[in-house]
Amino acid sequence: MSALVQYPSAGCVVEYLEGNAVQIALVMEESGGKLRLLLPNRRETRLASARLLPWAGPALPALPGKDEGVRVLEACRRKREEAADAVPVQDIWEMAQGEVPEASALWFAELVGLPTDADGVAACGRALLACKSHFRFQPPLFQVFDAATVEKRLHEQREREERESLIAGGAAFLRALLDIAGKKGVLTPEDAVPRPAPEVAARLRSLLFRRMADPETQEDEALWRMLSKGLPDVPHLPYQLLAAWGEIPPHYNFWMDRAGYAPGDDWWHPFRDEVDRLLRDGAAADLPSCDLPFVSIDSASTRDVDDAFFVEQLPDGGWRLTLALACPALCWPFGGALDKAVLRRGTSIYLPEGDCHMLPECLGTDLLSLRSGEARPALCIRVDVRPDGSLGDCAPLLARVRLAANLTYMDCQDVLDAEDENRAPDADNPATPFADQLRLGRALARARQAARIADGAVVMDRPEPHVTLMGEGADVRVYVTLDKPCPDTQPMVAEMMILASASVADWGAAHGLPLLHRTQDVALPREYAGVWSAPQDMTRIMRALIPSSLEVQARPHAALGLARYAPVTSPLRRYSDLVNEAQLTHMLLHGSPRWTEEELQPLLTSINVALEAAGQVQRFRPRYWKLLYFRQQGDKVWWDGVITEENDAFVSVSLPEEGIFLRGRRRLFDERACPGMAVRVRVGKVNPLYNEISIVEAVTSE
Repeated sequence: MSALVQYPSAGCVVEYLEGNAVQIALVMEESGGKLRLLLPNRRETRLASARLLPWAGPALPALPGKDEGVRVLEACRRKREEAADAVPVQDIWEMAQGEVPEASALWFAELVGLPTDADGVAACGRALLACKSHFRFQPPLFQVFDAATVEKRLHEQREREERESLIAGGAAFLRALLDIAGKKGVLTPEDAVPRPAPEVAARLRSLLFRRMADPETQEDEALWRMLSKGLPDVPHLPYQLLAAWGEIPPHYNFWMDRAGYAPGDDWWHPFRDEVDRLLRDGAAADLPSCDLPFVSIDSASTRDVDDAFFVEQLPDGGWRLTLALACPALCWPFGGALDKAVLRRGTSIYLPEGDCHMLPECLGTDLLSLRSGEARPALCIRVDVRPDGSLGDCAPLLARVRLAANLTYMDCQDVLDAEDENRAPDADNPATPFADQLRLGRALARARQAARIADGAVVMDRPEPHVTLMGEGADVRVYVTLDKPCPDTQPMVAEMMILASASVADWGAAHGLPLLHRTQDVALPREYAGVWSAPQDMTRIMRALIPSSLEVQARPHAALGLARYAPVTSPLRRYSDLVNEAQLTHMLLHGSPRWTEEELQPLLTSINVALEAAGQVQRFRPRYWKLLYFRQQGDKVWWDGVITEENDAFVSVSLPEEGIFLRGRRRLFDERACPGMAVRVRVGKVNPLYNEISIVEAVTSE
């Protein structure tokens, strides 16, 4: 039987740790705590006896020769490795944890009835050393971890193993994907690229989606650096890799991922119970009827109709405007799961590839939308407007309304054009029966705009081109066109919306009602007031403006020429408007606001975060399609533009018909180049993903 040796000397088998692995050796000589050892590879080494593991033995009766010593070591090593594999480490831990904080390898071997000779104790010690999740070796004893520590260490071990397998199987795959992205675009089954194991592919896919959605995330940062080592450090690398992998379709809208905004109309399904309750009870409010023949005016594609109007002429030459606003606030489950999901969306997003509504479509475009001929709950804002366009009394009220018609900008403009041209409007035009309303609405809007300009308002008359997509996937074609202008009806509706929000803000201030205000508190030169359409003028004035912000405190809005402005006219489309409408409805029904000013502040913070994220989608995504349009047209096309700014290095050019601003190097332009000069330009180096486009040639227009 092999016995443990307390003080190993020549001829004793010993073990020690080297490189986190157990090494076996035979003592050839011992002197003053220093050992000369023979290793299984026939080499010798020197070691301090303090480094030996606490299970020395067996001790051979005589010091063998080198060949015999190597055979002894090999036989002993094999025996201990086989025995270590059979040690019931889990049973040892379950029996020991909670009983002793630490013990020797000999004690653990005795605990489960293992041999207590040198080979048995060494096998037990080897097994305990390998089980780092349950035991820690603190020479000469093994500490026993408690259950919570074991679970934590097992979790860390699994993560470490998964990370190692991901790096081993993922780095080469990513390099192959990048190569494919630069050549033909998408990985196909025929490509001779070693695919990672399914579990590795799943983690790799998840990592790439996270990095695409949040390039600044610190989650898995070290892992990403190892996986992407040797790949170009470019902003949209995860997007390109996912596209090459075929995990995202061509022209994927990654801005939605960054905003955390779920596209389509499936996002609300987890809240189906709340939606079903709204569908059952939401439009059943007991309200008095308002029998005015309201009409709405929107674009032809609009489905979420949240405002309509009726105008009356007053004896003094002024007007009485009654606006009917869709009223989701009357039944909205504030604080519930559905509400929190809607708050995270913050606003509807309108894109060339389709609209993404803030509310579930069964509510926002159906139950709560102001459809003609159907009774709907509404918040009505009744405002008197004096002949000079200044605001008179405002009276909000709750009522059930039934619209006379849902009209379009184009049809209404045709009716007004016919009147201006002294011809009869088209009898088949659905807006023709409402010609008097349109005439009154236009007169009111013109007076109101003039009054705002007198108060310093800045009106930008900038046409917005229409982006149309034809085809699917990689074959999509982009078309950018200017719709027929509606110079009367679009400003008319805009002025009514501004008027309503200004009146509500004034009413709220007079009645101590806290509201969310859109502010732009900046001093503008008096000469900036007016209607501007020249690109160079609009650019110059925009330089003096600051972005508007949403605040609880009422402060001026410079560009609108208003002392205060509380948006309320789009409760189906913007959460801030829904909140303001809820404040008004609660005040009308109960005589008090739903939220105090202090309670509005944290809500405002959440709204601003959501609006900023959604705003990036709304800004960058249409520009992506415009850049793709330019790339599809090629670099031989000349585009008509107007210089808006210039300096020694660059010239900025507006392309009004395409609704885009470009920049080119100064040397490409005539030395006479100055703001307002008409030019023709060619563009190149267009990369929609990276928002890149350059002017490559410019000439002065004749």
